Amino acid sequence: MRDVLIGVDAGTSVVKSIAFDLEGAQIAEAARPNRYETRGTAAEQDMARTWTDAAATLRALAGEVPDLAARTAAVAVTGQGDGTWLIDAAGEPVGPAWLWLDARAASIVETIRASDTDAVRYAATGCGLAACQQGPHLAWMKKHTPEVLARAAHAMHCKDWLFYKLTGTVATDPSEGTFTFGDFRTRRYDDGVVETLGLSAQRHLLPEMIEGTSTSVPLSAEAARETGLLEGTPVVLGYVDVACTALGAGLYDTRSRPGVSIVGSTGMHMRLARTAEEVTLNEARTGYTMAMPAPGVYAQMQSNMAATLNIDWLLSVFAGLLRAQGVEVERKALIARLDEWVASAAPASLLFQPYISEAGERGPFVDADARAGFIGLSTRHGFQDMLRAVFEGMALAARDCYAATGSIPSEVRLTGGAARSRVLRRILAAAVGSDVRTSSREEAGAAGAAMMAAVCIGQYPDMATCADRWVTPTLGAIEPPDDALRATYDRVYTVYAASHAALRPVWKSLAEMREHAT
Repeated sequence: MRDVLIGVDAGTSVVKSIAFDLEGAQIAEAARPNRYETRGTAAEQDMARTWTDAAATLRALAGEVPDLAARTAAVAVTGQGDGTWLIDAAGEPVGPAWLWLDARAASIVETIRASDTDAVRYAATGCGLAACQQGPHLAWMKKHTPEVLARAAHAMHCKDWLFYKLTGTVATDPSEGTFTFGDFRTRRYDDGVVETLGLSAQRHLLPEMIEGTSTSVPLSAEAARETGLLEGTPVVLGYVDVACTALGAGLYDTRSRPGVSIVGSTGMHMRLARTAEEVTLNEARTGYTMAMPAPGVYAQMQSNMAATLNIDWLLSVFAGLLRAQGVEVERKALIARLDEWVASAAPASLLFQPYISEAGERGPFVDADARAGFIGLSTRHGFQDMLRAVFEGMALAARDCYAATGSIPSEVRLTGGAARSRVLRRILAAAVGSDVRTSSREEAGAAGAAMMAAVCIGQYPDMATCADRWVTPTLGAIEPPDDALRATYDRVYTVYAASHAALRPVWKSLAEMREHAT
């Protein structure tokens, strides 16, 4: 009996394969680290190793699920978004993949965004241009390494590469294809968008877009040997990881139209648009409009480059100080005390700009030079105050993002590792001013991909029915915002937004100083 669906989710640092039953219950998982290398503003990943790691997780999953190969009804794959994964005509990598963390194309983005034609591109895609995207990456290669681009036959993304290795089919999906090079209304490529990026001569690199809720491709014989699954098993190309995570965490609810915040290494904040007409485009030309795997439905997203990366940074500084004194503390022991430390500090005694990523910021404003910083430090502040300010900075950034999508939803559903923090949920609810509900689904991205497979094979007649069975039971109780704390953050938010606007010329000057120093 084919009673198992597998969702593969290839993140930036971890590749996971998750087995679900046909009703959405998680059965087992297998994971493997997925390493990447940085060099200045470059961030690259070995494509062959990423496939090897993904195949290894599928083999390992067979050790957790009896008779997995014969029981698998379908495999669906999703993965990290943006970036550029080039292959040649023989299907071999042209070089390392460029990740979404890669900011080499920042100056190209500045030039395009300053041009009159960028308004045309934004009106079609509904997406702000950022250095992490494939369009600027290809434009940079065209200018600086044309010989690399000349060897390429196809420009793909992470999940597309894994789908190719599983099936031998070159394709991408409507979410990633249209927010990069297309028109979100038609879910097709737009040659005018490609032209604004200066890539008309590279148009042939763009793969066909296929819809995973209605199209599957058989697992190839070679992939069957490498994964341990049966040749011919249906393989579904999922949407980009944030769209799949949004689906698995509860965004697709046309009745209540909630928001979803993915509080992970990065922060994704999105609201549901039930039609193209409900999409709100902003004057700053930022954010993402992504097709969802349901007819005519979209997610409007604003994304912080760094969310929990800010916490990781501060904890690493703290652990480093302890280590220098001969005290070794495990990271999980520090994480276990986060709520205690943050709760002990007074609200809003400091302001923190949470732009710790070397790639700067992309939502709700685009600035590759943006950097993190505390504002208002004095001798009375200690580690707990700084830690609380980091939590508050993440929450205020979420509000900043929701405001840029046109409206703040009355309910925000949370997913990601940091959503387990009671204190973070309380701070975020107050900062955004919305009820919050936390999804108990630990692997929402893989679940969203598997949901697409469930609809594709006819297990459910449509995505709404699937979501009622897979998602609704995983949502926790409503946690309303604390009124007093909400009033505090209403006042703080105005200062927060003004501060990052005022700091932009400072960040630019600092970036110029760094460039001259190297």
